Amino acid sequence: MFDLDKWQEITAALKKNKLRTFLTGLGVMFGILILVTLLGIGRGFQNNIQSSLGNFATNSTVFWVERTTKAYKGLPRNRFYQFTNDDLVALKKGIPELEHIAPDINGWSGGATHNTFRNEKKGNFRIKGTSPEMNMVNPVEVVSGRFINENDLKEFRKVITIGPRVKELMFEEDEDPIGQFLKVNGIYFKIIGEIKPLSNNMGNRDDIIQLPFTTLQQLYNYGDKFYVFLATAKVGESVAELEDKIFEILARRHSIHPEDKQAIGNFNIAKMFNKIFGLFNSIGFLFWVIGFGVLITGVIGVSNIMHVVVKERTKELGIKRAIGAKPALVVGQIINESVFLTSFAGFWGLVFGVVIVELIGKATEGSPNPQILNPYVDINVAFIALGVLVFFGVLAGLLPAQRAIKIKPVDALRYE
Repeated sequence: MFDLDKWQEITAALKKNKLRTFLTGLGVMFGILILVTLLGIGRGFQNNIQSSLGNFATNSTVFWVERTTKAYKGLPRNRFYQFTNDDLVALKKGIPELEHIAPDINGWSGGATHNTFRNEKKGNFRIKGTSPEMNMVNPVEVVSGRFINENDLKEFRKVITIGPRVKELMFEEDEDPIGQFLKVNGIYFKIIGEIKPLSNNMGNRDDIIQLPFTTLQQLYNYGDKFYVFLATAKVGESVAELEDKIFEILARRHSIHPEDKQAIGNFNIAKMFNKIFGLFNSIGFLFWVIGFGVLITGVIGVSNIMHVVVKERTKELGIKRAIGAKPALVVGQIINESVFLTSFAGFWGLVFGVVIVELIGKATEGSPNPQILNPYVDINVAFIALGVLVFFGVLAGLLPAQRAIKIKPVDALRYE
């Protein structure tokens, strides 16, 4: 139950030396403030990196064509080859662990000249061939209309999706582009969707025009060839093992020496993501260590002050013991004072830390290239920090409390 007399006694004891109490509490407050601020800034850095990556599949890998470095089956080294659409079919059939696979094909953008026209408007945009599976690996947001589908691929349809920059330059602000036509490299395409890139990785840009990759192959005389594709593993499957199986099948289909690893370029994106997330964890751990270091310094100050308080109140504690106060009551009083001081100072440190993180978020909001994006303090982390602070408060008061109960009442009454 709430004991008003006990709390009045605690506040009265702390008020006896206000400057000392204030400075001690200030050390604890700055400890929790620094911890919370560092964690909030760390979250802002993490949000920035994740925003730049968008919703890119973290269990993915990318393969590209290289020249062979070993002679094989009568074929010379330094031989050039290309992936084919049939490779995609063979990989899907031959690898159960494979979830999505999508070729990444670029079209001719026209260099410095304009490649896209509509009435009197013209522009030069990034042209890419895509597929429904690409939107599972490196997704974009479909603002209106729809994305490229399987029928578009099979029927070589002359349809496109456009990015926000394309709409801005080729259409009026209140004009709906869906169903309209753009002349791209001399060919008219019907707009079926308006897309918004979720990141700027793997060629996603605001000035992009996407069409079915089979249509692009046909229009640009690529045949069924391409140079790059992305693949993802099913949940729980190893991307490294998936890469080995992909290499084995491609090497067999293109007569590449089984040990010629340089003939097929690849990059394990999953490994990159693991390194990034590992870096985040390391930075977070470092911030906790720094924050706890400062916090413990403040708590040590509280413990030292409580030692001084016990020494100053030796006679008072002796009188309490002489009139029948149990050791647990004396220990509880000292610990309560310590916990109250650390908790009160820690609460305000938490409040000011959250305010600082919010101000940092406001300062970086709207910046074109923010290094810190939407920093915030996780409520669970805040409760953990306060819980740890209360625990430290108990420890800070425990040693002085043990010293207090070791003093004999008779000696305490004679103490001056």
